[in-house]
Order: sequence, then structure tokens, then C-alpha cells
Amino acid sequence: MWRKYVRWALVMIISVLSLTSRITSQASTEAMDERPMRLQTYEGKVRAPEFPTGLDWINTDAPITMASLVGKVVMLDFWTYGCINCIHVIPDLKKLEAEFPNELVVIGVHSAKFSNEKNTENIRNITQRYGVTHPVVNDKDFAIWNAYAVNAWPTLMLIDPAGKVFGYHAGEGVYDAAHDVVKGMIDEFKAKNLINETPITFQAKPAEQAATDLLFPGKVLADAANNRLFISDSNHNRIIITTLDTFEIQAVIGSGEAALTDGDYATAAFNGPQGLALNTDGKTLYVADTKNHAIRAVDLTAQQVKRIAGTGEQNLNEPKEGRATEIQLASPWDLVYVKDVLYIAMAGVHQLWRLNLVAGTIQPHAGSRAEGILDGALLDAQLAQPSGIATDGNLLYFADSESSSIRIADISPTGTVRTVVGQDLFIFGDEDGRGSAVRLQHPLGVTVGEDGKLYIADTYNSKIKVIVPKDFTSTTLAGSEEGFKDGKGAEAQFYEPGGLSYAAGKLYVADTNNNAIRVVDVATGEVSTVKFANPEVLAADTASTDDGSDDGAIDFTKPSADFYGDEIKLDPVEVAPGQGTLILNFTFPDGYKVNNLAPFTLVIYNTSEVAHVEDKDNDMRAVEPPLPLQIPITFKQGESTLIYDVTVVYCEAINPQVCFFGTMRFDVPLKVVDGAASPDVKIDYAVQIPATPGSSIGN
Repeated sequence: MWRKYVRWALVMIISVLSLTSRITSQASTEAMDERPMRLQTYEGKVRAPEFPTGLDWINTDAPITMASLVGKVVMLDFWTYGCINCIHVIPDLKKLEAEFPNELVVIGVHSAKFSNEKNTENIRNITQRYGVTHPVVNDKDFAIWNAYAVNAWPTLMLIDPAGKVFGYHAGEGVYDAAHDVVKGMIDEFKAKNLINETPITFQAKPAEQAATDLLFPGKVLADAANNRLFISDSNHNRIIITTLDTFEIQAVIGSGEAALTDGDYATAAFNGPQGLALNTDGKTLYVADTKNHAIRAVDLTAQQVKRIAGTGEQNLNEPKEGRATEIQLASPWDLVYVKDVLYIAMAGVHQLWRLNLVAGTIQPHAGSRAEGILDGALLDAQLAQPSGIATDGNLLYFADSESSSIRIADISPTGTVRTVVGQDLFIFGDEDGRGSAVRLQHPLGVTVGEDGKLYIADTYNSKIKVIVPKDFTSTTLAGSEEGFKDGKGAEAQFYEPGGLSYAAGKLYVADTNNNAIRVVDVATGEVSTVKFANPEVLAADTASTDDGSDDGAIDFTKPSADFYGDEIKLDPVEVAPGQGTLILNFTFPDGYKVNNLAPFTLVIYNTSEVAHVEDKDNDMRAVEPPLPLQIPITFKQGESTLIYDVTVVYCEAINPQVCFFGTMRFDVPLKVVDGAASPDVKIDYAVQIPATPGSSIGN
């Protein structure tokens, strides 16, 4: 649990904390008494402060006021999205919301620790990634935090149906601490006819995640010896295996269901898998099944998945050692294999663990479980949410995300932990240099190159950096600011990359928020984006995991009826039969250009045999489209309508403050006849600025 000490903004709130009892204290008092002393009332004492105006809200179509929540039990969840303890609270909140759907309202108050976490769009992205559906307010300046005198992440503040603060709980274990109190409060206020059981609809559902081949991939593992790339497609709950040279998909491991199920590739299930490791012969893949709090082994020959550590339940107690399958784990985030031992970055308890694969036993390896940055003997040292781990065969290197540091642990159980770069839980930034001058921001990934250098996914800075342990130096290899762009060095852009793996002079990067895998040439700093040779395998696999109501796949034989963009009918075109080229060009208003950070999409429908585009060409997704687009197309005699959908974002060319999002469907009547001049069709279209101001998006 993290703590941030701030001045208390209101004297009134000091009295709140003295007049209200902490939820956990009440629960423990009752548990200790042989004849439990029941609480006399669940009423609060002091009115809950109102939400300040002018804040950004997520998962609701309008700001919420405390006054509008009278009649409901309200739980404020103070969190910040990089906090593993905050992540652990989310399932508890979901259970409470499910049990009391008409009486309880949960409001997330996002009070950011890191500067990157203050951005509303980043928070919106993370709510989708974590499955948070209740309203969330961006408390970026700590106004609400200060008003309630909060000093720890996570903190849950409980407010009674009369709008008065009843108590708080700091830390994990929210469901057990809060369930009986919430129920008691509901019963008491219901007896007084003061509960409003009419459901409140803030928004039917959060903004939908766009369909992509990958969904928030967390980690990658490059296996040069066997020409393989393993990808944790984390939010699709599966592992993907491709070739390392052509990126042809060889296998998909996991049904896509969020569950803990052993079995073959098709029936096995993961829940938010992250770190990956291979044994020496390359026949067994180990997976940090993060949200299942388990380690899984994949027999790559027999194509079978088996749980080898963890029970599936989160460890909320002091760590124990013993039979690996009988010991509870806590959010294992990354793995590395060394001589029949798996070393685990156990983010949820701020430790490194080791799993003896021969003996089948597991135990803590480094970290006292206290969160901090303190060097020393392995089990006396303090770590802070280790989330990436790598080795050169002699030492363990790990990314200690919450202290924004890179650290070293000895493999020998009698060794020590020491810090390469990093200072404190609240010292972070984006500075290259040496020693104490270096600043990182919540790094999640580390890998070791052949030259002994460490390559770092400096996640919240959206950069790839190089650290030389012996010199205590850091330099930036690639990346500049959040975005999605290929290029060399600082020209390239990433969006919160979560993991990376080195092989044969290249880095393979899980560019998490871009839903992409990127490749960095270490020698040149050149960044490119992986394009799967057979992406239809992933689309088919994803579709098979849904409930059948809507598989999300595009039907290229007919346009979707659920189209909400501009429908544009163009003049008829006469064309000769045969193999030709469809040439599509777009021009933009003076002073505007295509946004080279946003994806451009083109979907062409084969509505008849009169005009046919091959599958590999009828679905284009590019960051910087090569205009004019040239697509091979085959024409046969007859008449039909060529239909294609385009999505494009275009912005002011100089000092872009305003951008426009265009979604267009084009209908082009075709007549294919022998007498036409050419089998080529060129279509020029001048994009216009929308007439209504509400169509714009921007700063």
C-alpha cells in the first residue's frame, strides 16, 4: 500500500476522521468478542464534501454530484492506475456492485501518483483495460483527495444514504471488510424508508475498445534459436506464437475466456497473462498468469497447459514456502528461467520469488514485502512492485516499477539487492545521464542484450532506454512522446510499452496501449511495426470465444447496416474488364493534413463478382497511409456498386490544436464493358471540414 502525505485541506475533515470509525476496526472488534457487540447505527456524522466542478469524468455522460446520490450507499475508491494494490481492489468492488446493484454506487476517484497518470485519455484507456465500468473522476490535482483527507492508495470511503461520511478502509481486502457494513447500512436505512432502490444509469457501457488483432499485449519473448516469437495477448487472455522472421502465426494458446482451466490449446484458459519464459530445450513455455495468481506450464510438443504454481486465489497473508501448487501467489508479472528454477517478479507482494521446477516448491527470493527502495540482504531489501525481470545467467535484473528504478538481485540465496538507477517511490521523471541524475517513470520491462547492456521499457515515458549497469548510465534508444509512429530514434512513438525481449540485435516490444508489437533495430534505433502474415487466424480465434451474438468480424461480402458515418454517392464509373488497379486519393482543406499518430482504415466490400479485391487487400489499417492508395482489383463484365468505408483523422498542419474524425462510406456505381479505356479506376475525393462544431475533437 502506498502513502502520499499531504496537508489536510479542511479542518472539518479532521473531525470526520475522529468522529467516524474505520470499517476494518469495526469488523475486527466484532470478530474478537465472544458475544459480538452490534453497532448501534450505520449513520455517518459529517456531510460528505461535494465533488468540485470542472473535473473530467469517465463512464458517465455528465458530472455527478453528491446531492444526486442521496438515498444510495456510496463508496469512493481512491486509486491510481499503476498501483498493484488498487488493481487488486477492482474484483472486490465488482462483487459488491453485483450483490447490491440497486443500493450501492461506486465512484472511482483517480488521484494520480505519476504525471502520466493524470491524463484523462490514459485513465479512460486503463478503465477499458481493467474492466472498470463504474464512473471515474480524474482528481488530477488532489482536490477530492485533500477534501477527504486521504493519505494512501487504495482508500475506500463509505458514505451513508443521507450523504454523510461513515468510515474508510485503506488497503486491500475490501470485500471482507465492507460487505457486512454495507449490508447493515442498507438494512438500517431501508427500515427508515430512506433507501432509493431505483437504479441510476450513468452510461449504458463504457466506450468500446476498437477491434484489433491484439488487446493490450503485456509481454513478449523472442526465441531466436527456434525462430519463434511468443506474445502475451493479455486482454484476449491468450498466448500467440509466431515465426520470428515473417510473423506468421503458428498457434494460439487459450480459448479467450478469462478463467483458470488446464487442457489443450483450444480449451485451456488464462486471465490476463503477462510474463513468459522458456526452458533450456525450448519445449516448455512458462506463463505468469497474472490475474489468476498462478504460474502455468505449456508443453509445446503435446500442446497442453498445466498449472504448476498458485491456487488461483490471491495471497493476502504473509508469504509461505512449500508445494508450489498449494501456495497462494499475488499477481506474478514476469518470469525468467535459470537452471531449472523460475524467478518470478511477484508484483502483488513487492518481492521476487523462486520456483524450483524439479522439486515443485516455491518461496520468496528477495524483498521483505515492505514497499520501498532499500538495498541489502535479499530478504531484508525493500522492493516496489517488480514487474519485469531478466538475467545474464549470473544476476537477476528487475524493473521495480513503483520506485521507477532498475535493480539487481543475486541468484545465490545468500546474496544482496542493489540499485542501478532510481531513488525513491516519489522521485521519477524522464532524464538520461548517470547515477542519481537518471529518472525513469514506472518501467515495466527489462531485457539483457548480448553486450551486457539492459534494454528498458520505460513505460510511462513511452520510450525504450539503454542502461549500462557498470556505469550507472541511461540513454534513450527510441521513442519521444505518446503516439503510434514508426521511424528512427526520437522519430518513433510508443504508447506505454509493457515488455520487451532481445534477440539477434533486435528488440521485440509489447507496445501495450497501441495494441501492437514493435521491432527496434538496436544498432540503428529504427522502429517498425509487426504485421502478421495471416491475421485472419487471430480474428477467427477471437470470434470463437464470444457468445455468438456478434463476433466482431467484418463480413466483406456486404456492408454493415450499423454504419453511422457520412454516406457519399459518387458519379458512375465505366471500366474495362480484367486485372486493374483501384486508385483512391484524398485531399484535405487548406492548412490541414492527415494525423500521423492516428490509424487510417479502409475496408472494401466484395458485393458481387463484377469487382473483386483479394482478402489480403480489402482491409487496410495504417498510421501513415501512402496516398494515393493503389489496390489491385479484378473486374468482370456487368454492373454493380463498389462500396468502401474509410476512417481518417486530419488536423491543423501547423500547431495542431483541432482535429477532425471522418468516417465515410463511398458508393461508386460501376459499369464494366469491353469498350472502356482501362481496367484502372481513379477516384479523387476532397474531404471537407464538418459543418457542426460538435464534430471536432482536440485540446
